[in-house]
Amino acid sequence: MAATSQKASHSSSDDSVSVHRHVVSDDWRNDDQNMPIKSSSIVSLINPTDSNANASAKGIQILTRAQTSHPLDPLSAAEIKVAVATVRAAGATPEVRDGMRFVEVVLSEPDKTVVALADAYFFPPFQPSLLPRKGGAIIPSKLPPRRARLVVYNKKSNETSIWIVELSEVHATTRGGHHRGKVISSKTIRDVQPPMDAVEYAECEEVVKDYPPFQEAMKKRGIEDMDLVMVDAWCVGYHSEADAPSRRLAKPLIFCRTESDSPMENGYARPVEGIYILVDMQNMVVLEFEDRKLVPLPPADPLRNYTPGHTRGGVDRSDVKTLQIIQPDGPSFRVNGQYVEWQKWNFRIGFTPREGLVIHSVAYVDGSRGRRPIAHRLSFVEMVVPYGDPNDPHYRKNAFDAGEDGLGKNAHSLKKGCDCLGYIKYFDAHFTNFTGGVETIENCVCMHEEDHGILWKHQDWRTGLAEVRRSRRLTVSFICTVANYEYGFYWHFYQDGKIEAEVKLTGILSLGALQPGEVRKYGTTIAPGLYAPVHQHFFVARMDMAVDCKPGEAYNQIVEVNVKVEESGKNNVHNNAFYTEETLLKTESQAMRDCNQLSARHWIIRNTRTVNRTGQLTGYKLVPGSNCLPLARPEAKFLRRAEFLKHNLWVTPYALDENFPGGEFPNQNPRVGEGLASWVKQNRSLEETDIVLWYVFGITHVPRLEDWPVMPVEHIGFMLQPHGFFNCSPAVDVPPGACESDVKDTEHKETVASKPVSNGLIAKL
Repeated sequence: MAATSQKASHSSSDDSVSVHRHVVSDDWRNDDQNMPIKSSSIVSLINPTDSNANASAKGIQILTRAQTSHPLDPLSAAEIKVAVATVRAAGATPEVRDGMRFVEVVLSEPDKTVVALADAYFFPPFQPSLLPRKGGAIIPSKLPPRRARLVVYNKKSNETSIWIVELSEVHATTRGGHHRGKVISSKTIRDVQPPMDAVEYAECEEVVKDYPPFQEAMKKRGIEDMDLVMVDAWCVGYHSEADAPSRRLAKPLIFCRTESDSPMENGYARPVEGIYILVDMQNMVVLEFEDRKLVPLPPADPLRNYTPGHTRGGVDRSDVKTLQIIQPDGPSFRVNGQYVEWQKWNFRIGFTPREGLVIHSVAYVDGSRGRRPIAHRLSFVEMVVPYGDPNDPHYRKNAFDAGEDGLGKNAHSLKKGCDCLGYIKYFDAHFTNFTGGVETIENCVCMHEEDHGILWKHQDWRTGLAEVRRSRRLTVSFICTVANYEYGFYWHFYQDGKIEAEVKLTGILSLGALQPGEVRKYGTTIAPGLYAPVHQHFFVARMDMAVDCKPGEAYNQIVEVNVKVEESGKNNVHNNAFYTEETLLKTESQAMRDCNQLSARHWIIRNTRTVNRTGQLTGYKLVPGSNCLPLARPEAKFLRRAEFLKHNLWVTPYALDENFPGGEFPNQNPRVGEGLASWVKQNRSLEETDIVLWYVFGITHVPRLEDWPVMPVEHIGFMLQPHGFFNCSPAVDVPPGACESDVKDTEHKETVASKPVSNGLIAKL
């Protein structure tokens, strides 16, 4: 929701970083048990198999460059170190180098032909069908060096620059090797502010708490101990020219704990209102301060805390029995580095500081039809949280939690048995910190299997014979904390070919203080002197689709489907008829669409050249879940940065630099229509191309008393379902499992009531 004032605890990586070679293993416990290698021991990934020998005989060029990672693997800690050192060394003057702050260092994702080339060779046996082609001919090539993309903020000059560094050689420094990077390009981006960093939030808190006028204002409210004060440095957004990006600004929100010495006390239960602060985040000074209105601090709410019962003066329920998830044979997935195979699914795991979890190269293995691609890249690229209270300070709460802060940078180290259950594969994430060091979030991404109820069932009423299959899904997820709120982001893969995107919202409400006897119509009173404003949460999923498209092909289109009620008359004499009507969305302007429950509206991404057994084009459909649109007037200031919220669906042809719907730098962005809303003005053709879907989904949160002190999880999301993609149900081959009647020792005997029961009643029962 807001910019976090305290980053999750990360483990700093040691300076002795080695580059690792992925070791193939079916053992779920092998969490990246990779072997460090010397430069002299780097070997080609291509084994001398018969397949490769045949490939050479056919004139197909084998990879000539040794490669220890796939081109889509996230940057290793060693690669981040090399990229940072290369950019720092390229600074023109010592002053420039000293002022460098590293906002983001990520993989510069390669062209899709490079990915296709690696996919063809990376895992034996050789797969010529995955080689990139042009005009039917295979494009001979070799893997280029990996590249890093760096966003650098200069604290002295207040300038933002983007650098591309070629990681030409990255070897194990601890083994006497060397490392080298090469600057490919650098450019300064004018009039922007990059995302804020956890270091800045901590510094801002100290600056505010040390400011004498602020201390005096808190004394008026009965607070002299500054250790009780919490300062959340929210970005200012853009409301007027005063918020222009020529200055790096924050307008903090203030909260105050009670005299409690508990480190887990819910400090958000006492918001401090009436104090206005503007902080220069470049120079870390208070620019403006005003104690506008003395609003008493809410009294300490006895229900404010959410820790275990004995620590909050309550009692936890005692009748919760142990529930175990047991897989005696281990999990069904296999992992090789970042590459995942689960039943018939395969894909790659990625992670960025801004988006968090990224799913690459999603495909389904479909019998004799082989590996069938579905999507190039899936991720959550932005979220916006506008508030509906016009009073200060709530009207300026419209955080862009990905673009202003970073979902990935605020991710947690997940804990088995709490965040995830069962047999778990964890993935770590490496980031740069603000000063250029490397930090690691261990166990950042969780992958595990879940039981999901019945997959399908039928019982023949004549014979009494039944067939039933239980559904299982593979879940890949991460969770982040952004100030008071928690967001869990999930991608679920199902045995029937579905992909579900889900967001789980929890955490603590962003509250406001009330004068004695005051009631606000723009929120819900939670406790005496305390209320929660109404607000909305919007998420944007970017889906670079590739339905049945081999490398180099761009044969997708988008169709809207609406259900129509037949007009009364000879075609509908019983007035019960309805049918589906399809509309091809030919251009970007036609593809700016909204959900419509009244017509069961959904959209199908189809391959224009591949058909199923009935002759229909194969496809995947986007099925909306619950959704909403902004409950703000069109003139609302936050919509100038978030024009993409005005529609639930946008569709564009793939373009290399079109990645974020509000533009790369939404922080303090004064430019109307930047990003998605401006790209679609080109009105490019969508009739047969490389389709990118931008699905905007939201929830309107009218707070309840039951959301306090910590909010039970709310679920929101959507589905990608096969639609004519398969010739029949792909789940028909799921094997039967053991039924409860076959497992005697799991039968639960109900406790017999001690009160005597008559024989007649027993007979009736």
